[in-house]
Amino acid sequence: MSRGALDDVSDATLVVAIGRWQQEALAEAFRRHSGAVLALARRLLNQGPQAEEVVQEVFLRLWNNPERFDAERGSLRSFLLAQCHSRSVDMLRADTSRRRREDQDASRDAVSKYDLEHEVVDVIVAEQVRDAVATLAPQERQAVELAYFGGHTYREVAAMLGEPEGTIKSRIRTGMGRLRQGLADAGIGPA
Repeated sequence: MSRGALDDVSDATLVVAIGRWQQEALAEAFRRHSGAVLALARRLLNQGPQAEEVVQEVFLRLWNNPERFDAERGSLRSFLLAQCHSRSVDMLRADTSRRRREDQDASRDAVSKYDLEHEVVDVIVAEQVRDAVATLAPQERQAVELAYFGGHTYREVAAMLGEPEGTIKSRIRTGMGRLRQGLADAGIGPA
């Protein structure tokens, strides 16, 4: 099939042609869908080179295993986007694991003296924690600050605020969940 002949064929027909090792069919599938796949990869990874690597892997998987696409289960674009999402999440997990291992290695090998680099990192992390706390609803923020930064128990916080203990527990739990997510979004701690 020539390039022009592929302009009007369905995605399912393209995949059949890809299964017959027709490079023009892969090129046409890439032309149609690579923009959406790249956009998703960039949104998930926040890094151009890694996103481009994911796009390349997604289309290489299509080339090597076109039979994995089932037109009855959805469109080719949906299939490619699902592949992109899966591969991007794998990369993020691998990167997180690598960073965690590096952090553990660094902490084992760390020298006892406190240097300027650590102080700068601590200031940045403290700012990110402050920013994350500032995004909490006022009642959640107050309960979290009293419990975690003030060192008070749920019961003491409830008494100080004149609220039922269950309400305070709920506010703290919800607030800590939001904090955890906010810090994970900022690259601090697990997602």
